[in-house]
Amino acid sequence: MRNAVIHSSGMYVPDRIIKNEYFDKLLGENVSDWLKDYVKIYERRWCSENQSTADLAIEAGKAALNNGNVSPDEIDLLIIATDTPEYISPSTSSKVQYLLGLKNAGTFDINTACAGFVTALDTASKYIIADKSYNTVMIIGAYAMSKYLNMMDKKTVNLFADGAGCMILKSSEKGESGFLASKLITKGEYHDFMGIYAGGTNTVISEEVIREKKHLLTIAKRFPSELNPQTWSEIVKDLVKKASINLEDVKLFLFTQININSIWDTMDMLNLPRERAQTSMHYYGYTGSACIPISFEDALKQKKIERGDIIFMIGSGGGFSVAGAAFKY
Repeated sequence: MRNAVIHSSGMYVPDRIIKNEYFDKLLGENVSDWLKDYVKIYERRWCSENQSTADLAIEAGKAALNNGNVSPDEIDLLIIATDTPEYISPSTSSKVQYLLGLKNAGTFDINTACAGFVTALDTASKYIIADKSYNTVMIIGAYAMSKYLNMMDKKTVNLFADGAGCMILKSSEKGESGFLASKLITKGEYHDFMGIYAGGTNTVISEEVIREKKHLLTIAKRFPSELNPQTWSEIVKDLVKKASINLEDVKLFLFTQININSIWDTMDMLNLPRERAQTSMHYYGYTGSACIPISFEDALKQKKIERGDIIFMIGSGGGFSVAGAAFKY
């Protein structure tokens, strides 16, 4: 039976390291202790002035091509997940396709905020399963949120970071590994809680908008603390049922990395050891649509994942959109 398997992966983060102490000076108060003790973020990476989302995506794509010994000519489709696009139009993927030399690849972007990578992973898997003309698909989650941060907003400026992660999926008829199940959830009543609310057709950029910093990332309302854990645990149970496996069969859980306490609360709800969830925010900060593939790469380097392991990837973000995917690696 035809399936989509994770062939290779790669990641990239900028060279510029921002340690917690930077924000003590920036904000004029001690926030580094809270970040270290409660959030468990110790440092993060930000783009240089001349780096953009496409630059991050290109480097992650190169890494995945190299790690999988894949030629750019082999890629049939490129999907980029980001809510910090290179332009409003055209797509970020069109630029990345050209600069990576993926001359045979069709392209499109996906924006479900920080759920984007797993949404793209789900989409790519179904392209491969449904259509034999798609045999090799590249998915990149890319995030350059430092470009949209209000430097005096302590609710956001010390959490968000930049980076990109990539997976290359290939078709397989062996049936030994690959895509197992997926689930998408959106709770649109939260669409006005967090986002970048200017620059589109609702609110165009103007001098007033810039003066009031409405073109930057804004947390307008506080999300309920239980929202992520409840929704993530719901998706986990759904994936277990759809994949016809036991919860104990899952080797590692990769959740959105914005809050370590949400990850731990989810594992507690599932009555599972916390160490079976990957936490990678410590040295990368919160990288949005890139955090799931970055966590995957981090887990590989730590030898927490081996071929044949079942992994669950669950991403959530503004909207409120959530995507889950189960794979046998």
